[in-house]
Amino acid sequence: MTIVKAIPKGLHTLTPEIIVRDASKAIEFYKNAFNAKVNRIHYGPDNRSVIHAELKIGDSILMLNDEFPEMNALSPLSIGGTSTTINIYCEDVDELFNRAVSAGATVTMPLMDQFWGDRYGKLKDPFGHQWSLAKRLKNLSDEEMIEAGKAAFAEMGK
Repeated sequence: MTIVKAIPKGLHTLTPEIIVRDASKAIEFYKNAFNAKVNRIHYGPDNRSVIHAELKIGDSILMLNDEFPEMNALSPLSIGGTSTTINIYCEDVDELFNRAVSAGATVTMPLMDQFWGDRYGKLKDPFGHQWSLAKRLKNLSDEEMIEAGKAAFAEMGK
C-alpha cells in the first residue's frame, strides 16, 4: 500500500501560486529571469492555456496558471496591481537582479545593502507581479535591527 503524504514531495507548507496573462510567455520569462526549471505543465482542452504549471526556482516551487476570467482567476494586469511580493533569497543577488532586469523586469527599488542585514531590491515583472531579491549579508539580533532601523530612518528624514 502506498502511503500518501499530506504535503507532496518537493513542496513546502507554503507554496505561492500566481495567475498570469499569457502563462507560456511568463514561464519563458521566469526561466530567463530567475533560472526557473519547469517541473510540469498541464494545458487546458485548447492545448494552449496553462491550467497548472510548476516551476522550481532555487529550492522552491512556484505554481502558476493562465487567467480564467470566467472563474474569477485574474492576473495583476487585469485587477490593476498586486499587494503581494514574492521574495527570492539567493547566493549572487546582483547577478540574479541584473539577469531579471535584462529579461524585462522593471526596477521598483534599487538593489542595495539594507539596515536589516540583507542586500535587497525589488522588481516588477512584465506580468504585474512584484519580486524582492535578497542575499543575507549579516545576521542581526532583534535589538541590533531595531537600532539599525532607527539610524536608517533618521538618515532618511534629513
